[in-house]
Amino acid sequence: MTLRSDLPAALHWQPAASYEDVLFDRCEEGIARIRINRPHKRNAFRPRTVQELCDAFSRVRDDPKVGVVLFSGVGPAADGGWAFCAGGDQSVRGDGGYVDEAGLPRLNVLDLQRLIRSLPKVVIALVAGYAIGGGQVLHLLCDLSLAAENAVFGQTGPRVGSFDGGFGAGYLARVVGQRKAREIWFLCRQYGADQALEMGLVNGVVPLAELEAEGIRWAREVMQHSPTAIRCLKAAFNAETDGLAGLQELAGQATHLFYRTAEAREGRDAFLEKRPADFSDAPWLP
Repeated sequence: MTLRSDLPAALHWQPAASYEDVLFDRCEEGIARIRINRPHKRNAFRPRTVQELCDAFSRVRDDPKVGVVLFSGVGPAADGGWAFCAGGDQSVRGDGGYVDEAGLPRLNVLDLQRLIRSLPKVVIALVAGYAIGGGQVLHLLCDLSLAAENAVFGQTGPRVGSFDGGFGAGYLARVVGQRKAREIWFLCRQYGADQALEMGLVNGVVPLAELEAEGIRWAREVMQHSPTAIRCLKAAFNAETDGLAGLQELAGQATHLFYRTAEAREGRDAFLEKRPADFSDAPWLP
């Protein structure tokens, strides 16, 4: 397939860390790329995968030069199949969760969900092939989502004795509506890219060969805008749906802004200098 002539040139990616299940790259334009690297398992995650994803996203959070993350899965597999993420790896699922190398059952994907949700950067999902089960939830929690024409979305939890009663159910209902969310979970059907676009589950659908290039285009557009405005907007969107945790996130962004003011500096400096603070220059604005 020929790429559209107006698509951006590929970025010069540099490895940012070394993992077993994850590939993590960044470029000089402030864009990072995180990919699940288990194509033989349709990029299903095990505890190690989630630990490495958490580490990569944490590194992105702490890097002041990175503003956007492209999140995807490596593909195709040896059999030609594509997947963003097929959810939890059922081959390591034990009685209490997914069993790690030490024999401990874990549900650490919940930590990853919260990390992606609260990351003060924009996360763009690039979905090629299957985004199923827990993989569909990870895609859902990204700020923006682009799907290749071969993308397939759906839930399998009730079919395999599992469910996600947190973001996977509640936030899904906010995105696609209560009726559609219940259909997705109760019937465990699969939906193609165009169906996902129609229900508002993705922002756009492009040919598979153009998926990353289109993601780069979107990322570059985001990078042209105010970092503070973007992080406060993300917190504001989350505050409407995430209860006190969402309000805490929004309040934290407001605190970041306040700490930069002369009024806040006066309070700090007066305490350190052991004198009464003088806020007389700070107006009581309407």
